[in-house]
Amino acid sequence: MGFRPFIYRLAAKHSLSGYVQNRSDGVVVEVEGPEVSIASFMSGVQGELPPLAEVSQISCAEVEIKEDTGFRIIESESGGLGKVYITPDIATCSQCFAELFDPEDRRFRYPFINCTNCGPRLTIIKDIPYDRINTSMSCFPLCPLCRGEYDNPADRRFHAEPNACPACGPALSLLDEAGKLLPDKDPLRKVVTLLLKGYVVAMKGLGGFHLAVDAANDEALKRLRSRKFREEKPLAIMVKDISAAARIAQLGKEEEALLLSPQRPIVLVRRRETDAISPAVAPGVSDLGIMLPYTPLHHMLLENHFQALVMTSANQVDEPICMRNREAIQRLRGIADYFLVHNRDILVRCDDSIVTVSSGKKRMLRRSRGFAPKPVTLKKWYPEILALGPQMKTTLCILKGTLAFVSPHIGDMETPEARDFHQESLTLMQKIAECKPDIIACDLHPSYYTTKLAEELPASRIIKVQHHHAHIVSAMAEHGIEGEVIGVAMDGTGYGLDGTVWGGEFLVAEEAAFTRIGHIMNYLLPGGEKAIREPWRIAVSLLREAYGNNWQEAAEELQIVPEKSYYETMNRIMVQKFNSPLTSSLGRLFDGVAALLGVRKMVTFEGQAAMELEAMAKGKTDVLLPVDIRETGNVLCLDFSPMIRNIVDEIRKGRNKTEIACAFHVTLPVVFRDMAEAIRRRTGIDRVVLSGGCFQNRILTEGTISELEKAGFVVYFHHLLPTNDGCISLGQAVCAGAQVMRGI
Repeated sequence: MGFRPFIYRLAAKHSLSGYVQNRSDGVVVEVEGPEVSIASFMSGVQGELPPLAEVSQISCAEVEIKEDTGFRIIESESGGLGKVYITPDIATCSQCFAELFDPEDRRFRYPFINCTNCGPRLTIIKDIPYDRINTSMSCFPLCPLCRGEYDNPADRRFHAEPNACPACGPALSLLDEAGKLLPDKDPLRKVVTLLLKGYVVAMKGLGGFHLAVDAANDEALKRLRSRKFREEKPLAIMVKDISAAARIAQLGKEEEALLLSPQRPIVLVRRRETDAISPAVAPGVSDLGIMLPYTPLHHMLLENHFQALVMTSANQVDEPICMRNREAIQRLRGIADYFLVHNRDILVRCDDSIVTVSSGKKRMLRRSRGFAPKPVTLKKWYPEILALGPQMKTTLCILKGTLAFVSPHIGDMETPEARDFHQESLTLMQKIAECKPDIIACDLHPSYYTTKLAEELPASRIIKVQHHHAHIVSAMAEHGIEGEVIGVAMDGTGYGLDGTVWGGEFLVAEEAAFTRIGHIMNYLLPGGEKAIREPWRIAVSLLREAYGNNWQEAAEELQIVPEKSYYETMNRIMVQKFNSPLTSSLGRLFDGVAALLGVRKMVTFEGQAAMELEAMAKGKTDVLLPVDIRETGNVLCLDFSPMIRNIVDEIRKGRNKTEIACAFHVTLPVVFRDMAEAIRRRTGIDRVVLSGGCFQNRILTEGTISELEKAGFVVYFHHLLPTNDGCISLGQAVCAGAQVMRGI
């Protein structure tokens, strides 16, 4: 991040002698000179930081006068306590962008231009400290001109470790679908031509490959979806600049700031009606995932020719993003027509981050490039803990002192490749945190890959943490709050203490323990995992809860069941509870309601039915659907059967289904408020923490926060990590750390 050059220039400005050195435990600076000059220097260290710098602590001591002459940057030293953070990859800065398109500059149209303020960091590092020899740039000796910049304290590229130019740095190559080198003097220009013709091109970026097609080309999109087996899931697009983004999406100030930020994440924004983007980019939903160029290559690619390019992660279903040239050619065979590659190795896989804006604030949906692996700073000290994460949207976390090192997004643990990536990430995070904890935290679910892995790794202790408890504790840790809170954890699936599938939970929780004080009343998942892919099954279960043995009449009237022959089978498996686990899941309730309204009876990706139900819920309504709060022992249960009967009645009356969808979304926050108030009357707790994948729904989140705050609650929600399972590893780590500290 150019911190040593900054110190060098600051010392020279105040005529101080001494040195600055990178070490694993921090940056060490020794200065010698008049007291007033040293005071000015110290003021500058704290008040004039480089754009990417973030200082967590400064300590000072007087040392013996050495009568030094001049100020030096001395060779880095390894070892120490591991307090230096690895900087995330950062988008091309304005100065490098200007040079990129300056015909007089020696780096004119050089796709690997960077400086101390931008470019690759995490993705090219193999060890710390962050010096060129410890990166994938070590195999590119600096030419005399680049060496001169690197050694010149007055230059912007002074000690810029990835520094390079066309004479000494990485270069692009174009390969055909079999990986054969194509002899083209300008591979990038050729790629533009190929994309305009409708071909699918795999492009090597910062943290892996993208699959790119022209976002306006219906046929190209159809081919990409068919080849990638991604029939309907929304695809991310990249546009040239903020003006291009504004032409296809509705941007507020917060969205603009995120799109233009140095992290350059994918930002979910409301789409405009336009012919510039094919409907096949994001069918059935109201949002587009847009990002701006974040590498010189992207800027050159989008210079003149495209309204937008689809830039989706290059992988097979449930596999991690490709990062190596040969790996991409092998794994993307039959998907990509051409490969635009380069010879700078990617050493760390890193997907694009995804964010959205809700209640005027940034909400993280996937934390990776640009944000990770910056640690989460905790309020107090914890022992060293390794948390392996959940099964879906996995991250892992290493807890060390007051820092929680959360890995970049890993993904779903369904394939051998994904599990290998998890191991890569474990090795990386152990290196970054400079520790190998022997206390391991994992999920309670006995069949999760990460749970089984915990039992295979060397450990002095394994602590299993309930999924929804981890959700709530993760948000608590982000905000540095302790003591009891009302935890509202809403998602699709989590293994419960009673062996059922939890997912609509009200907890009284603190770091080390929790009580399940309320939940959505259990209903069946007929067919188990099959019900997640076929929401009509959940609709049938909800109808059975609402109408008892007379459920078939309503199901036939609404044409819920695909074939008449299924009725008897469905009835039998529900009566016998054969492969039909009980669940309290709000996520599955969304799926079931979507099926009742005819939005989606079958899904092709996780969350599809809920996303399309949210897209349907346009406009406003004051109509609330009926929901009962029942008390069973000491547990409060939300009974949605009255709501289901009301929805069926309204459909029978011919009520607009959009209005019903809107009423469903408006009702949930009010019901959550009522539950929180009932819990407050019992406990006196007025702090509420929200977490879980259902709170990716903007209507639900904004409505719930608003209702709770109007009722006098203090509401906490994620602001550093995703509310989905990407936050689970942090919650596991902090929960386990708290238990260890209390001797539990």
